[in-house]
Order: sequence, then C-alpha cells, then structure tokens
Amino acid sequence: MTDTRPPWPERPQRSGDIGERRLYLCTPDRPDLAAFLDACIAGGVDVVQLREKDLETQPLLERARLARDVCRERDVPFILNDRPDLALEVQADGVHVGQEDAPPALARRLLGPGAIVGYSTHAPEELDAALAEPVDYLSVGPVEPTPTKPGRPGTGLGYLSYAAGRDSIPWFVTGGVTPKTVPDMVAAGASRFVVVRWLTEASDPKAAAHELRQTIEHSLA
Repeated sequence: MTDTRPPWPERPQRSGDIGERRLYLCTPDRPDLAAFLDACIAGGVDVVQLREKDLETQPLLERARLARDVCRERDVPFILNDRPDLALEVQADGVHVGQEDAPPALARRLLGPGAIVGYSTHAPEELDAALAEPVDYLSVGPVEPTPTKPGRPGTGLGYLSYAAGRDSIPWFVTGGVTPKTVPDMVAAGASRFVVVRWLTEASDPKAAAHELRQTIEHSLA
C-alpha cells in the first residue's frame, strides 16, 4: 500500500541542546491548541510537551502532528508524553516517560540517539537510578501537589537541592511553577522549569509566559 501522507523533513537532532532550555510547557489537548502554543512560545516557552491521557490513538496522532507543526515552525522541541511509538510515528523531537510507562531504554531504541528522552522522578532513589538510564533530561517533583498527578504528595524544595547536588543530567522542576514560586526554586538549585496551570489557565498565555520567563531569567541572574 502506498503511503499518501505528506512528507515531513527529517527530525532535527535535538538531544544535545535540551540543557539550554529554560521554560517547558506541558499541556493537554485543547480546542485552540495551535494558537495557544504559538502564544506561549512567543512569550518565552522553549520546550513543549503534549500530555493527553483521554484521546484514542488516531485523534491523538492528529493533535500531535498539529502541535509538532507549530513547534517546528518556531524551532522549539516538541515532546509527546508516554508513547514512544506515537512519537516515532509523528516524528516528534522526543518522548517523556514516567516511572510506570515504557522504560527509557525502550524509548531510546525506538527513537534513536538524536531524539530527546525525558524521564520523571519523584524521590531521591528514583533520581539516583535514573542517572544510569539513556535519557537526556529528568523531571524533578512535583514540589507542590498538582492536579496533573492526583494523589502524589509534594516533594518540597529539599528534593531540588538533592537533584542540584547530582546535576550530571539536565533536570526540570515540576509542580507549582509560577512567578511567585520561581525565586525560591532557584535558590534551592533549579534552573529549568516545567509549567502547566500558570499557562493553561491563563486568559493571556503570551503575557503569562513572558512574565514567567522574565522572572526565571531575573532569578537566575
């Protein structure tokens, strides 16, 4: 059977520059996905993850391709949550997996050495084990309890200090990232941030992203 899908350029080799990124948006699907992503990127987001737990495979592939196109036009890495097989299909820049998802080694075998593979950690023992995995970055948290991880308690800022002492792999802090919380997170050792609700619930995503990015840059300076 002939593949009639339109061609797409080869995926950029993204894994080497993930440590230079600062503001990582993790978002579910939404009706205005393309416009929302465009606004967030214009405001300072420099990594995007689509994290959608409710869509069936075919609708998820369609929405992932849409998000990929926006990110590719803006030269921002696009990450798909949980599914390395679907990340391969849509030529995403990478995949993010959790402790209960496909193993990082499997994601790496499927996507190859140039893809980004991210891995969630929630406790010191998980972080220590993750350092031996074939991943490009870790997420560390959630510092505060979050609706995206129901039932999971917050780790507190102490976990960030622990991660900062073992900073051999780039890591992004998760859970409660806002302009108000960023300075204390930076003081604890964080330099890269995953944001969800501050942007997904914002009436003006571009302005909200700009405020958060400016706070990050000011705090790091």
